[in-house]
Amino acid sequence: MKKLNKIIKFPLFSMALMVLVSACDFEEINTPFTQVSDEEMNRDNMKSGAMLKNLQNWVVPTQNNAYQMTENLLGDVYGRYMTASDDKFNIQNFAIYTASEKWINWPFKNVMPNVYTNWNQIREITEGKGVIFAWAQLLRVASMQRLTDVYGPIPYSKVETGELKVAYDSQEEVYHNMFNDLDWAIDVLTSSAANSDNSTMKDFDLVYGGDFTKWVKLANSLKLRMAMRIRFVDPILAKEMAEEAISHPIGVITTNSDNASIESPVDGNPLYIMWKTYGDTRVCADIASYMNGYKDPRREKYFQTATINSTTGYLGLRAGANIKNTAWGEAYSAPVAENTDRVMWMTASEIAFLKAEGTLAGWNMGGSTVGDLYNEGIKLSFEQWGVSGADAYSNDAVSKQDKYVDPNNMYSTGAVSTVTIKWEEEADETVKLERIMTQKWLALWPNGQEAWSEYRRTGYPVFFSVAQNVSPNIVVANRIPFCVDEYKNNAENMDAALKVLNGADNYQTRLWWDVYRK
Repeated sequence: MKKLNKIIKFPLFSMALMVLVSACDFEEINTPFTQVSDEEMNRDNMKSGAMLKNLQNWVVPTQNNAYQMTENLLGDVYGRYMTASDDKFNIQNFAIYTASEKWINWPFKNVMPNVYTNWNQIREITEGKGVIFAWAQLLRVASMQRLTDVYGPIPYSKVETGELKVAYDSQEEVYHNMFNDLDWAIDVLTSSAANSDNSTMKDFDLVYGGDFTKWVKLANSLKLRMAMRIRFVDPILAKEMAEEAISHPIGVITTNSDNASIESPVDGNPLYIMWKTYGDTRVCADIASYMNGYKDPRREKYFQTATINSTTGYLGLRAGANIKNTAWGEAYSAPVAENTDRVMWMTASEIAFLKAEGTLAGWNMGGSTVGDLYNEGIKLSFEQWGVSGADAYSNDAVSKQDKYVDPNNMYSTGAVSTVTIKWEEEADETVKLERIMTQKWLALWPNGQEAWSEYRRTGYPVFFSVAQNVSPNIVVANRIPFCVDEYKNNAENMDAALKVLNGADNYQTRLWWDVYRK
């Protein structure tokens, strides 16, 4: 049972819990609801396995078209990891805010039904209890956390029967409900990891092969990520959630052996398909200029070299560039991705940087100093990519972002940041935050959507302006507009959705948690 203050804070959860308890008979009350019998486990496994696989494939969508529309053309572009390189994207492009209705609709129209169809069937099979539903609940939160950070308000608490034409929650309500659902899932999964044999679930686990201790670490790590996301808008709740995640008996991801990644589908790794088969994406100038300036040894793991007009190196392309033709765009550096690579969700490096920022904020993140955790984040990232030289890199107090020299002499621009790598305890809080966020951004590659969210939350790292900026007041979008089809298919709830958005339904309106950056 969670602490009373949480139940008071989130009344929807407490009502659901009272209904659950009142519906149980005496035997059920005296049987821990985190336990299920072997017979029930086998029954639920057989019925739920395929749906659990589907849910895992929608956290970061692995099907190539879904990945392209929810990650590569959206998060990767706004996170300044990659940018569109095909001339067909001169007409519609998220970078220059000319995306079509189809593009704007895609994340909502595809993620929502695919997640909730599978989640609701598992909920019905399990009657909303037990380890399998807890697993599904964790996967639901992981998917919806990404979706709410794209649009803001989304349907969440009212989606109980699989019907999606329901009222929207404000983003604050979405986060509060996600914390409650995640806490319940952590409790159940923790008990299961300690007391049950989950080997029968191995065939359905595309991430950890049935190791539920690692799933608990992922759940706590997601809780820490979500807590940091709301740090500047709700610091009291953020601190409480973050410290609970760190102090949990199983804890968070701390080693690369616990990194969360999913098998690529049979048709191949989606990022490989983006750069190789489709030829639609190339490395963005922003990340190339930082890593070139820092002489970062991870470049060869992230980027392919290119030669343009006798210039050879890691050649990034400015976001929003006017692509002369596809061959012109494809000449810039492509990302490194092989067809059999796994799709990464969360890494130990990200968690180290979260803990560094938490410590900077005065939270109890386990006792290490901010600088030690910062250096640990760099070390873990180098280890993840199989690169040596982390100590020398961390001690570089001179190197800075490079200016961007376009080999085609069209979009060159000066550096926009002077932050160096080496941790400086005497630096002011703003410089410390920029240093943490810049190195975290480099380590998050290629999770573009998380990079976009962290930029919006903090304003770091500093990005170049868009090469062709039709909206000069913003560097990257603060959100994307609501799914256009919702105005037709769910019209009765859209007026209320606009009210809880607290702004116009456009790219400029900030999300609830986006209150810190200038």
